[in-house]
Amino acid sequence: MAAPATYTQQDQPAGVPPLSLTGERTLPDVPAENYWYRRHLAVYRWVAERVRGLEVVDMACGEGYGAAVLAERAAVVTGVDANPEAHEHARLKYSRPGVRFVRELVEEYGEPCDAVVFLQTIEHLRDPGAVLRHFRSILRPGGHAYVSTPNVLTLAPPGAEKSDNPWHLREYRAEEFRELCAGSFDHVELYGVFHARKLRLHEWAIDRGWDELHRALGITDRFYGRFTPAIGERDFALRQGPLDRALDFVAVLR
Repeated sequence: MAAPATYTQQDQPAGVPPLSLTGERTLPDVPAENYWYRRHLAVYRWVAERVRGLEVVDMACGEGYGAAVLAERAAVVTGVDANPEAHEHARLKYSRPGVRFVRELVEEYGEPCDAVVFLQTIEHLRDPGAVLRHFRSILRPGGHAYVSTPNVLTLAPPGAEKSDNPWHLREYRAEEFRELCAGSFDHVELYGVFHARKLRLHEWAIDRGWDELHRALGITDRFYGRFTPAIGERDFALRQGPLDRALDFVAVLR
């Protein structure tokens, strides 16, 4: 059965097959998914400023939008993903001089690079330590890896070991994630992703009863039908704490 149009990409370039949401990866061009897309995009923008002029590998690149963002600053970007539909979509939509896509397992791709980017995927892995060691092995001297993952404390229900996302095998607290990274890299610098601007205001409203009010007024669908597509990457901010309240963690590793 085809995915509902609500959860399938809209307005793709001619000849580019749209992708549908499965829960495995986020997508641009799906209004209902815009919150998650912009949350991921904010991190890609942040990393892009740190890889200027470098040769970068975007591991598990998915739809390809992140590789395209990195290429705005990097010298060369290679997007690596094993999923055939995602790879074909990315290749057709984003390939250009300085950007290429390789269909390969992240554990197997071995070309040397200056930076590895691996966002919102390590929680999917059975042996994340082995993958981090592999990333270190392909980095040139002085290279960095940028790895992100959701914070279990803000993603999962209170007291739960993980969220109900079936693709996630393990979700981490800040110190658990730091310990995982330190097992493969000598230097670990940890940042958090937090709500900002209109999303911070939305948090303030929820704390004061907005959830009950919009339901009582019967405006939930109308409000979020406008609010969610209007979220932008500037509605998220990266900083170093307090990490227990972060939405996601971003590790800078060397």
